[in-house]
Amino acid sequence: MNWADGESYVAIFVAFFVIRYVRNFLETPTRLPDWDMYFKRIWLTGFILMGLGEIFPRPWLIWFQLIVFLSIAYTVWQLYDLRPARTLLFAIAPYAIISCLESLVKSLSHSFYKKTDDYFESGATFSIIWLITFAVIAANQKKSLEKIRLEREKEAEQRRIIENKKNELEYLVAERTAEITRQKEELEEALKELKTTQTQLVQSEKMASLGELTAGIAHEIQNPLNFVNNFSEVSIELIDELEEEHAKPDRDVELETEILADLKQNLQKITHHGGRAASIVKGMLQHSRTSTGQREPTDINALSDEYLRLAYHGLRAKDKSFNATFTSDFDTSLGLVNMIPQDMGRVMLNLFTNAFYAVQQRQREGGDPNYKPTVTVSTRCVNGEVVITVSDNGTGMPEAVKQKIFQPFFTTKPTGEGTGLGLSMAYDIVTKGHNGTLEVDSKEGEGTTFKITIPA
Repeated sequence: MNWADGESYVAIFVAFFVIRYVRNFLETPTRLPDWDMYFKRIWLTGFILMGLGEIFPRPWLIWFQLIVFLSIAYTVWQLYDLRPARTLLFAIAPYAIISCLESLVKSLSHSFYKKTDDYFESGATFSIIWLITFAVIAANQKKSLEKIRLEREKEAEQRRIIENKKNELEYLVAERTAEITRQKEELEEALKELKTTQTQLVQSEKMASLGELTAGIAHEIQNPLNFVNNFSEVSIELIDELEEEHAKPDRDVELETEILADLKQNLQKITHHGGRAASIVKGMLQHSRTSTGQREPTDINALSDEYLRLAYHGLRAKDKSFNATFTSDFDTSLGLVNMIPQDMGRVMLNLFTNAFYAVQQRQREGGDPNYKPTVTVSTRCVNGEVVITVSDNGTGMPEAVKQKIFQPFFTTKPTGEGTGLGLSMAYDIVTKGHNGTLEVDSKEGEGTTFKITIPA
């Protein structure tokens, strides 16, 4: 065989481009870097075999074609999991086999090759068509895989972004949770302090109420005690006079009878005022007793009158110069009303105290020389309900103040004279404790009326 003919050069150049195409198609520099440095120089064996062919006439072209084909096959075997690589091998195999077979027949029997030349040309044409067809299929597979790879990379990037966002959100959630926990602890501490303060204020309000009640009781009980003391002293004088008269030899029977009648009358008055003092003490004990929440039949008229007097005398204990008129208009047909007397007593004491305070403030303003401070309490039975009305002609309230008076801690009194819990507690006692209503009607500069309505 003469290697100087053009066939050998064509084979070498074809091998060069085929190897280059396979390397680019399969991306061997990236996928098989160690093998690629040898694979890309396989076509150089053609020149070596060409030189040997000049010295030793042998069918070296066959060996060159086999070396190229086996190198490609080895490359594909290393990338067997890559589907386009298998398709490419399937595409090249027919052409490589026919080319090698043609070279072998041509070298061994040139005359036989001449006879079968048409068959080899037909096979070569078929193998080229086969090669082109499956090369296109392999290219499409590669594009599909590349598309899938890009989609997976995009999905991976999206997952990475989502993971980063997730980590960022988890960090923000943890940070926010820590902040909320801290705020919760601060709120719990503030709530604890608020409850403590509220308890202290409620206790302060109770003590203030108790102080007003005690002052009223002290002045109210002083009157019957004065009567008891005075009539006791007069009775002692009458007994001394009776003893003197009884010791005389000429006794005056009529005088003794008159003295005995006076003694009896004095003792009756002592008994009356002693009972009055006892009822005041009993009322004081009932007020100071912790409420059990149990309702009991109560004389609402007597309860109102009792606390009206106690509230008036309690304010007079603080201001000796204060005087006011207090009147009552009670419905005698009410009878006993089922209620919690201790709680309702606190409500009335608060309303009466506020009423006397309002008329005292208007009196101090001195705008009207003919002004007479007056507080009135009345009871009625209307449609099966007990209506208790407490009215005064004091300073009254503007609309803005009237909207807030039942709010806890709201007060119009100067600092130290009220906690603002009295009306709030009274409102809860009436509405929640007795299923009733507590309404207010007031005109600034004219007076205020509170109306309690509870089921009879």
